[in-house]
Amino acid sequence: MKVLTIIATIFIPLTFMAGIYGMNFENIPELKYKHSYFILWNLMGLIFVGMLYYFKRKKGL
Repeated sequence: MKVLTIIATIFIPLTFMAGIYGMNFENIPELKYKHSYFILWNLMGLIFVGMLYYFKRKKGL
């Protein structure tokens, strides 16, 4: 149960970010920036790796 909670905790912010940027909004300023797609992927990767590191350090995984 503990591991499933950690996995859900890691994927909740990633799902939120994908949900926001997956909508058909025209008013998000980052959508008009040339490299916003790659920045979003890198940010999501950093969040994923950072949370994995945090939970491993706290001996959760």
